[in-house]
Amino acid sequence: MGDGAPPPGALYSFGTPWPELNQGLTYTDTFRCADADAATTLIEFYSTNHKSSAPLPGWIKRIRNGQITVDGEVVTDPDMTLEPFAPYLLEVLYEDDDMVALNKPSGLQVLPKGLFQQRTVLAQLQLKDWKMASSCRFKRKDVQSHPVPVHRLGRGTSGLLLCAKTKVAKVRLASYFAEGAINAAKKRDKSEFSEERKISKFYRALVTGILDDDEVVVTQPIGLVHYPGVAEGLYAACSSGKPAMSKVCVLERLAHQNHTLVQVEIHSGRPHQIRIHLAYIGHPLVDDPLYGIGGHPNFVEPESTGTDSSFASDGGYERPLQPVPGDCGYHLHAHWLVLCHPTTNKVIKHIYNLGQMVKITAPLPQILQTREERRAAAEQTGG
Repeated sequence: MGDGAPPPGALYSFGTPWPELNQGLTYTDTFRCADADAATTLIEFYSTNHKSSAPLPGWIKRIRNGQITVDGEVVTDPDMTLEPFAPYLLEVLYEDDDMVALNKPSGLQVLPKGLFQQRTVLAQLQLKDWKMASSCRFKRKDVQSHPVPVHRLGRGTSGLLLCAKTKVAKVRLASYFAEGAINAAKKRDKSEFSEERKISKFYRALVTGILDDDEVVVTQPIGLVHYPGVAEGLYAACSSGKPAMSKVCVLERLAHQNHTLVQVEIHSGRPHQIRIHLAYIGHPLVDDPLYGIGGHPNFVEPESTGTDSSFASDGGYERPLQPVPGDCGYHLHAHWLVLCHPTTNKVIKHIYNLGQMVKITAPLPQILQTREERRAAAEQTGG
């Protein structure tokens, strides 16, 4: 029979030659980061949840061949971290050729660490196209490709974050913060708290309980203590720690809620300093999941099992069942600051323009406003 002739007993035959490769099937998976106990990579997700579809080397090959997309984009790195949701919009509060001040939302981490390796303030600074006037670009040889943060705010802390655009600004702004830490070690008198300083930072916070005194200066040292699941340890009130100083001023006592609204000026900038100092004096931040009265973490030491229970089965650290520093929920806002400009030495200051003085302030969340501030805001909006 010829190729086109039907076999005996059949009217005709048909068929299309198979392609060398089939068209395949597309599967969609939803990864809920909130359900994860620790950072999860792409290869960990597929090799764990779909081990019957391919062995580990097979999933690695599929990823590197570009067969997997994440949020619509092809990913070829098996070790890409699948990260939890994080806000991404950053408001610019002040900007010149040397620095930029941002309003960071609560829930956004400043630098890569832990669960958040890509969804950070630094990543947003790198993604933005920072344009500088051509005349300035030719004159300034120390301009960086993007601004970099010169201090940190906790992931749950909102408000004002300073970033340097040039190497000179970065070095000088960093030195301002370092000077504050040195001055904290001298335990200055209250009257000298804001004198002769290159930078002063003021925060707004809502704390538990009613503070008796209108002003409290806290000088409790802060250091690292053992904490299960946090490899480098946890910052807490510690007599052998580094000097730290915070000035707490009562703005409003909310007796019906048993809360107090306070302003906190910090001299030094130790990690989680305000949370620790307010907890140390018996008034932790409202809804702070980590620090309790005394400035120590809220956790119960697990019973010993003969092995180090903080290690996971693969030898890495487990995410502790207790709260961790990046957990949010508390109410703390970097409200405003005063500083000398890192290159011009002009004083950048408070609330309005007065000659060489310029305000850098981050608008307050409503929960951290006084009654008078809420009333004024309502009048401005016609509410």
